[in-house]
Amino acid sequence: MENIFFDSWESIVRSIIITMLAYISIVSMLRISGKRTLAKMNAFDFIVTVALGSCLATVSLNKNVALTDGLLVFFLLIFLQYSITWLSVRYKTIKNIVTSRPILLLYKGELLHSALKKERITIEEIQFSARQRGIDSLKDIHAIVLETTGDLTILQKIQENQAETLQDVKLYKTEQEA
Repeated sequence: MENIFFDSWESIVRSIIITMLAYISIVSMLRISGKRTLAKMNAFDFIVTVALGSCLATVSLNKNVALTDGLLVFFLLIFLQYSITWLSVRYKTIKNIVTSRPILLLYKGELLHSALKKERITIEEIQFSARQRGIDSLKDIHAIVLETTGDLTILQKIQENQAETLQDVKLYKTEQEA
């Protein structure tokens, strides 16, 4: 308890130098790895981001962790994330393991209650998204999709034979079909 507010000037200088070097290194590695590393996050991307933040904090504050060890962990996490996304672009099986599918929540103005229930989305969240787009009635919406990032996409007009953007969207069975 004796060093609760101040340990030493050496400790302060070490924290400043290590944090600055670790920060510059992680930003550089993220820039080199490409835009996909910093894209809108799905669950996999979120986990990598949290892990990177945790490692940055550990390297910055834990005097038992050398900067080189921290840089190695940053590199490994970014390399693994890059590798998984590279594989998921080339192999559908990997993509299906790493990311979820978009889910149809509303179709032709009708809410799909089984999908809302399974995805834990409230009607109020649907209405909020519609209001944000300036839409005053759900009946005016052709489709609402819950994207893999958690965003709600509203499609107002879709021509039935040209709905290619809905090809990979998952449709839950309705209560009557189940």
